[in-house]
Amino acid sequence: MTDALDDRLIKAASAPDVRKAVAAILGESFDAARVRIARRLDAGGEGVEVARLYSTAADDLLTALWRFTTDTLYPAANPSEAERLTLIAVGGYGRGVLAPHSDLDLLFLRPWKPIPRTEQVIEFMLYVLWDLGVKVGQSARSVDECLALSKSDMTVRTALLEARPLAGDEKLAADFIARFRAQVVKADPRPFIAAKLEERDVRHQKSGAVRYRVEPNVKDGKGGLRDLNTLFWIARSLAPDSPLGARVMDDLLTARERRTFEESFDFLWRVRAHLHLTAGRAEEKLTFDLQPEVARRMGWRGRGDEPAVERFMRRYFLVARDVGALTRAMSAKLEARQQKPTMSLSRLIPGQKRKLGVEGFVKDAGRLSVTGPEVFAEAPEKLLMLFRTADEHDLDLHPDAFSAVSRSLSLVTPSLRRDPEATRAFLDILAHGQRPYRVLTLMNETGLLGRFLPEWGRIVGQTQFNMYHAYTVDEHTLQAIGIINDIWRGKLKADHPSSTEIVHRIDDFEALMLAMLLHDVGKGGDRGQLEDGAIAARRACDRLGLDPRRTEFVVWLVRNHLALSDYAQKRDVSDPATVRAFTKLVGDPERLRTLLILTVADIRAVGPGVWNAWKGGLIRDLYQRTEGVFRGEDVTHADPLDDYPDLVSRARLKGAAVEALTVPEDEAEEYAATRVAVAAHDRPGLFVDLAGALAAAGADVVGARVATAGDGTALDVFELQDGGGAPYGQAEPRRLTRLVAALEAAARGGARIAPAPTAAPSPRRAAFDVRPTTIIDLDESPDAAVVEVSGADRPGLLADLARVLADNGLSIRSAHIAGFGERAVDSFYVTDPKGRKPNPGPKLERLRVELEAVLDRTERAGARLSAPVRASLRDVSEVGRRGSAPDPVSRTPEAG
Repeated sequence: MTDALDDRLIKAASAPDVRKAVAAILGESFDAARVRIARRLDAGGEGVEVARLYSTAADDLLTALWRFTTDTLYPAANPSEAERLTLIAVGGYGRGVLAPHSDLDLLFLRPWKPIPRTEQVIEFMLYVLWDLGVKVGQSARSVDECLALSKSDMTVRTALLEARPLAGDEKLAADFIARFRAQVVKADPRPFIAAKLEERDVRHQKSGAVRYRVEPNVKDGKGGLRDLNTLFWIARSLAPDSPLGARVMDDLLTARERRTFEESFDFLWRVRAHLHLTAGRAEEKLTFDLQPEVARRMGWRGRGDEPAVERFMRRYFLVARDVGALTRAMSAKLEARQQKPTMSLSRLIPGQKRKLGVEGFVKDAGRLSVTGPEVFAEAPEKLLMLFRTADEHDLDLHPDAFSAVSRSLSLVTPSLRRDPEATRAFLDILAHGQRPYRVLTLMNETGLLGRFLPEWGRIVGQTQFNMYHAYTVDEHTLQAIGIINDIWRGKLKADHPSSTEIVHRIDDFEALMLAMLLHDVGKGGDRGQLEDGAIAARRACDRLGLDPRRTEFVVWLVRNHLALSDYAQKRDVSDPATVRAFTKLVGDPERLRTLLILTVADIRAVGPGVWNAWKGGLIRDLYQRTEGVFRGEDVTHADPLDDYPDLVSRARLKGAAVEALTVPEDEAEEYAATRVAVAAHDRPGLFVDLAGALAAAGADVVGARVATAGDGTALDVFELQDGGGAPYGQAEPRRLTRLVAALEAAARGGARIAPAPTAAPSPRRAAFDVRPTTIIDLDESPDAAVVEVSGADRPGLLADLARVLADNGLSIRSAHIAGFGERAVDSFYVTDPKGRKPNPGPKLERLRVELEAVLDRTERAGARLSAPVRASLRDVSEVGRRGSAPDPVSRTPEAG
């Protein structure tokens, strides 16, 4: 095969366009090899195996090109010393592994300064590679330049640690590699190790500092391939002569850890190869639109209501967790050998071990450790006590203790789960610890948390295939627990002044934290998230030894943890009927206080930017009005127009007025959207015209409140973003100025509304099959029907829904718009032309059908990678289907 290829290339030397002819021949051979490798991957080839095959294909391409260039095109029968040249693979390619669309990192090494022939060889080779569409990271340096750079530039040293000769002067390559490795052996390894770990931390910050983001970066993300590569590089720096640093890896990792390393490495390489082939480019982020196809290619299948993509992603995150444990273990062992710099003076003192008051627990080099695994065998409750001690003394866990816990999980039996000392230690960590997020995360990564609390074990690594949640279910929950702790300690007072005060009035803080821990354990259940969650919470509370009254409180919180958010965002809080219904549901001030803190933490922990001042204001309003009822105050109809007196006055004089809210710079981060208020005399079709003007301007409505005063003045307040998710007009203030003018013209009526612009199709949104739902509730409000719709969000959706309502002769008395990632959830309070509540019958059924037809009108997304997958459904609404609280839980009455 090689001889035949060389013969074809030699003939190409006489072609009119040599470079084009050579590229065509090599491209044909290279493409055929890549097709064979892709078939091997599809047939179930292992990840590392396939990565090595891609590397071999690149080797064959480069060596053939080298032979032609140096032997045929620019021959040198007896090269002088200056004409010596060698081609070396460096970086990941030097290690002999490549993804389908990876760069080729090459070093053209010469003995001294460049001469014309070596420049000609390098230039021709690079041009052919570029003609083939191969991405090349290349450098051409002398031996001395490489050695000098590797002393000061850790990136260069990293690349050269993987140096592998490909072609050319073998002696030049061997002499250089020997000199480089001798230089590495003589150097202090600590600066290099510190640089690699710092580089890892910076990389994590860029790609997402949390390991469990639901769109992970397979290469650079936390728990990804580069974390494992960092361990390789560190090992090579300590033993540059050892193949792949095997001698150091065997020394630093146990046999079990080494096996986990190899399995994780293979899985991640397999994912990366499929990801590149699915995307058709060097894509490293496992985005929503790519996840279903990668899952399909890797052979995952759905099970019950859990689609294949969620099962695949759960596996991915479990592997990422294993990678984190390996990184932790190796870093700590490097510190123990004093090969990794550390900021803690106590960790630099070898042999220092101090007892901590619990038999078998010691402080070892600044970390909490155990005298041996027998500590847990003799007293299994110490598995829980270890983490409580870590929190009490603010200590990280020593890798020996981490491994001992992981290997002792079989000791977690049903009797231990009910052991009073173990359950007390667990509740102390959860509700009374200094840093519950950190300690519970450690417990989760050892596997202890899921073993001790089986309900939790079912959500470890669980993803929800939707665009609303940024993290896995377990990571979201742990972050929410950390947020409550921060609120209690006053760290979030600037963002949540009311919650910071209210949290200290909660009687049962343990119940709050336990409910937060369990609030999502019902996700994926057959009966729905809330009911299955309540059943699981009752089982967990009984096992932990809570008395029946406290158990009922936790169960109620889990079953109703969405209630405050639902009522605040989807119902008219100014309506006394809404306040009365919510008050009846809650039943007691203690439940109200606890539910508030749980709701704030739950929303904040969904992901960056989800909590904002708009949602905070809605929740605060409902809380305060409900609290007033518990104090014995009369609930009256709040007039939203009171918040905009100047705007309403101008509208009454001029017929319409519009203003955009100016956000103070120091509060800009809290406002994820631009608020625009419109006041005008109400008329049929007003909301339709306003929604149409917003759609025509390309404004994405992420929140809205509509209210009408008794004198017929309507107030419409919108929260707006642009197509990129930024506050509307922030990047282009003139767009906001034009929008204000367009809304004022639309409010007065008669203005021609341009059709909404056709948005570019979103591949990420196209990955989701969002089933439309419509609820028409005639019992919620005494004088209006409540129409709640849910479906795939898209530009112009609000205008289309409003037009259907208008065409059916319904007036919108108030509207409440909310978005949950790819899903829009909009609620409308509507009346008939005479201002009365519509009657049940065929008209409302026809309305439901027409609304669902609008909701089912999806964007044209072009060619899809795979069929859309049903989006995980956040409960569209439980409002109106919840029962009232059976018994109050406050210890003292607070009315009056």
